Amino acid sequence: MASQYKTIHPVKYLRDYLAQDIRPDGREFLRFRSASVNVGAISQADSSAIFKIGSTTVVCGIKAELAAPKADTPNCGYLIPNVELSPLCSPKFRPGPPSDQAQVASKTIDDILINSSALDLTDLCVCIDKLVWVLYCDLICIDYDGSVTDACLGALVAALKSLTLPEVQHNPETGAIVVDTSDRKPFPLKSLPVSTTFAIFDEQLLLADPTDEEESLAKGKLCLVIDGPELCGLYKPGGIPISQELLSKSLEKSKKRADLIRKVIEAAVTN
Repeated sequence: MASQYKTIHPVKYLRDYLAQDIRPDGREFLRFRSASVNVGAISQADSSAIFKIGSTTVVCGIKAELAAPKADTPNCGYLIPNVELSPLCSPKFRPGPPSDQAQVASKTIDDILINSSALDLTDLCVCIDKLVWVLYCDLICIDYDGSVTDACLGALVAALKSLTLPEVQHNPETGAIVVDTSDRKPFPLKSLPVSTTFAIFDEQLLLADPTDEEESLAKGKLCLVIDGPELCGLYKPGGIPISQELLSKSLEKSKKRADLIRKVIEAAVTN
């Protein structure tokens, strides 16, 4: 009967729980799900990580390739994130070209990296105006249950943290390139930005780390990105406005969450 009631009246089903100051999965309103990360799971990639938040699971694989730099940034390499939301991770997605949601997620991850202090793209330069590294970052969601931006960023940051690049010798005169795969150096990631998602239900009700069901029924969504001790990004794709009180509360929670996620990532990379 409960499952039928949930199917027929999903909003009322969720509201009945929230009226009792609890969520359907038993969490309090501002309690996060557990997070875990595993690095180096894909042997064919230059670096990889699997990041989980509750049931939401994202696999990141990074492939590094040498290429000519862009004309407007001759001393910078570049990083290309691509988020894939396939039918395997949720029945809401269909086979075919990338969905609008996947494209938005890819753009959001790219914006976060640009706005944070995590990367210095000059570190990817091998020879100015001649040769740079390009990092192709594939982010594949294999289980979608909300807060997918948080999981994608966590997987990408963990993979970048464990990334090593081979030493490259380039002769500008002859164009000869020698890649020494036996001499690999860690990629200098400057910081570990962390994303935290909240669902907004009304002016006084905020849910941290929402599930897919909670996100779909919420009146708005908020994503905060913490880089070190500072806020480096705030993303709110429409919905009802958020009060100053809830914004301050979400910022406080995000900073504590970011500290925890960084410890999880650093422990996984160290081990």
